[in-house]
Amino acid sequence: MKRISRILFPLLLLTLLLGGCATTKVPSGEEGAGGGAGGAGGMGSAETSAATAGGSWSGSPLEDPNSPLYQKVIYFDFDSSEIKPEFLPVLRAHADYLIRTPSAHVMIEGHCDERGSREYNIALGWRRANAVKEFLEAEGVSPLQLETISYGEERPAVPGHNEEAWAKNRRAVLDYQ
Repeated sequence: MKRISRILFPLLLLTLLLGGCATTKVPSGEEGAGGGAGGAGGMGSAETSAATAGGSWSGSPLEDPNSPLYQKVIYFDFDSSEIKPEFLPVLRAHADYLIRTPSAHVMIEGHCDERGSREYNIALGWRRANAVKEFLEAEGVSPLQLETISYGEERPAVPGHNEEAWAKNRRAVLDYQ
């Protein structure tokens, strides 16, 4: 019995020590997560708090709240697929990242507000996603790294039937795979 205790006790102590050193990361999409589609990052992990406290970022540049790559949502005007000038620096940063990271792959989702027919909104979502794709390709990104899909009005970011909600739903989302 003493021999078993001499073996089990160090193993138990080692397990507790190693378990206490493990980090816990909040999965994306859950409350407290720092990731998500273009939202402001919360205090999801020690890495995020170090970045916001002036420390250096050690994670993916896509998840750094201080990086333009953190913004993955491009908004559009009503009934338009023209990229607004304020989103050009963000898209150029994504293009640069994709060029420097040939293994990266992004799905570009096109979305619309609820106004218009289902068919019209699917087509407009395609135009929005393709506008972003064509911009990234013009910046030098390989077409093999890019895919597009249109959800039309089917996946609103914000529920509601007013201009504030509609403005948040007229978007293209860069979803890194």
